Amino acid sequence: MRRYEYRVLQLRESLIGGKLSADKLERLLNNEAEGGWQLKSITSTDVKGRIGPGGVDGLLVTLERPVG
Repeated sequence: MRRYEYRVLQLRESLIGGKLSADKLERLLNNEAEGGWQLKSITSTDVKGRIGPGGVDGLLVTLERPVG
């Protein structure tokens, strides 16, 4: 049976440079693919900021790769 490991990246709008740019997301995914990671899912979410109770627009990017 194949085993997998998972990685979840929490991306805030500000970390991608303002708007959630398709070009920047594509570069991020290609960089992760070089390490063997494959996109499993992308979920839009409110990401809690460091200051205050509110959240900002963001993405949860789930990646997987085979172990071993």
